[in-house]
Amino acid sequence: MEPGPEFGQLFRTFEHTAFRLETRDEYVSTNESEALRQFVAGEPVDMAWFDNWLGMIRHATKEGRRFSRVRVVSTPLTDYSRFGVFCSEHTNAAGEDIRYLVRGDAAGLPDYDYWLFDSSKLVRMHFDDEENFLGGEVIDDPAVIVKHNYWRDAAWHKAVRRDEFAAEQGSWRVERP
Repeated sequence: MEPGPEFGQLFRTFEHTAFRLETRDEYVSTNESEALRQFVAGEPVDMAWFDNWLGMIRHATKEGRRFSRVRVVSTPLTDYSRFGVFCSEHTNAAGEDIRYLVRGDAAGLPDYDYWLFDSSKLVRMHFDDEENFLGGEVIDDPAVIVKHNYWRDAAWHKAVRRDEFAAEQGSWRVERP
């Protein structure tokens, strides 16, 4: 299941909101692998790989559209999750509202990732056993979409703002937990 053009187009054509629930402690992406390596090594991180995403968020925000996400994380944080906290400082500054939910507080939420666009277009994300993204499955069933709206609202209600979460985690930047 390859990420199709329909999925990619949703990021440019949604009218009001794009929400993501992230449930994995690790993701594999060739785009960010060098930045992740730099982060884990305590080196300065070259964020050029992130420019397109940040530009898209800034553009959407200027148009009054909103990106948001809740990241469900295990504690202690994995290196990847710590990297995510670092990167979310940039995405939040660009206009995306990223919040965090400790896995123990995520009871009743699905154990898979999804995007929900305008509360009406649902894309379930699929990954292989090595955490590589396989593609997004567009789901049209209205009852399933309503359930994912409920999960979005429940996750958002329980989640902590990025800056508050980062402060709670203390030395997430350099030290391993």
